[in-house]
Amino acid sequence: MAISRGAGFVGVKPGSGAGKTQFVVSVGVGGGAISQAQIDGIVNGLASGASLVNGAAQPEAYTVIGVEDAFTPASSTACDLLIEGGGNPSTTTGDYFASATLSIVAKFGDKE
Repeated sequence: MAISRGAGFVGVKPGSGAGKTQFVVSVGVGGGAISQAQIDGIVNGLASGASLVNGAAQPEAYTVIGVEDAFTPASSTACDLLIEGGGNPSTTTGDYFASATLSIVAKFGDKE
């Protein structure tokens, strides 16, 4: 899935949460510049929930709602994504794509 950029987060749809938890996560590839192929791979890894680190572990799959507009392929060393799912995403290096790191920047959920 190729990711395009726009104002704010790409593809953000108001009310798209449908009761799920949304996260802003920061992803990288070990400190180097992130290529377009790497960001596409990370997005696909999040969407499929396939673990590259531990075949026995199955991280939850997430819907990637948007990619920050400040991301520049082959230049940026980090990229913020807006994702939605149930529990917290895995922060194990390489779980979603080879050498990819992920940290949770913010979490938004339903408050009843």
